[in-house]
Amino acid sequence: MSLTISAAPQGFSTFITNLGIRDTTDDFVFIKSSVPCVADGVFTQSLFAGPSITISRDNLKDSQAQGIVVISKNANVANGSVGIADAQEILQLVATETGIAPHNIVIASTGVIGRRYPIEKIRAGLLGLGQKLTDADFHAAARGIMTTDTVPKLATRQIGNAKLVGIAKGVGMIEPNMATLLTFFFTDAAISANSLRSIFRSTIDKTFNCLSVDTDTSTSDSAVILANGIAGEVSEPDFATALQEVAQELVLKIARDAEGATKIIQVTVDSAINYAQAKRVAKAIVNSPLVKTAVYGADPNWGRVAMAIGKCENEQQINPERVVISFDNVKVYPNSLTDENLEQLRQIMSKDKVDIHVSLNVGEASATVWGCDLSEGYIEINGKYST
Repeated sequence: MSLTISAAPQGFSTFITNLGIRDTTDDFVFIKSSVPCVADGVFTQSLFAGPSITISRDNLKDSQAQGIVVISKNANVANGSVGIADAQEILQLVATETGIAPHNIVIASTGVIGRRYPIEKIRAGLLGLGQKLTDADFHAAARGIMTTDTVPKLATRQIGNAKLVGIAKGVGMIEPNMATLLTFFFTDAAISANSLRSIFRSTIDKTFNCLSVDTDTSTSDSAVILANGIAGEVSEPDFATALQEVAQELVLKIARDAEGATKIIQVTVDSAINYAQAKRVAKAIVNSPLVKTAVYGADPNWGRVAMAIGKCENEQQINPERVVISFDNVKVYPNSLTDENLEQLRQIMSKDKVDIHVSLNVGEASATVWGCDLSEGYIEINGKYST
């Protein structure tokens, strides 16, 4: 089912197809605005970042863009100068077909690392692109950027007369560092470059950067937003709220669809010295393989949470005697758990979303992060990914 025209932001069109990158599913997505957009993007800090990162980061320095190219199932990473040349050629091909300058197009790529694009297939597949654009189909775009995802991920909000849509892909190699996975936002709201940058980066930090599946930061993480202004100005607080809601909805969809996942884990740490400390401790918990496997097996081994907090040895303000650990509304530390409590905890950990709450009692800051359990399915998927 496609996002209806009335529900989609104005002024966007799409071209989505299969170019034969790896299989017969859609692997090329181009999303174009009819007018130049105010834009911003944040990207992976990986030392092995691919050409899509370096080129897009450069192209967004002026806070403008008019289109986004996404290639799935091939990351185009670790291919040296030929990888850079291929990415630049693709942008030039799209520019020639659409009349948009190459520096006004963002490119993203995701998939297997260390393999060159099938550039001849891409050249052939992009012929006539300019005449094949249709009214934007954001559901199809969300499908077209998938790799091992099992479902497309899309969320929308209305902001006054304007609309906002976000799409994302990602189920593995997820421990964001300044950005995450691939996620793109499109709106017809008018907003200044400075305001967009501030709101967007704050939102990414408190949503996607609070997500972790397997502690591995991708070489291709990209988060980009385009605002074409066609619907006119909106309230900036309302825009910020809508963007936060869309981003958080996408985060939860990613956690639920994570490779091999059967449950979402939500960890909230409060009463911390500052936000950084709260987030650091929460991430230590949600990233612990022992916590993840306990959640998978509904094993009421809450001591693994205490262990994960204890790993944060640089947080010298934390005193175990002041820490409180709970699962939902069941306090497990400090506490003397009875057999009845343990059975209640087992039932809590059997839910499809497990909430862990930790109070450090050293300050007033808090942070919430999201992740998933760790099952045999993760090994099955990643043990055979490149073959």
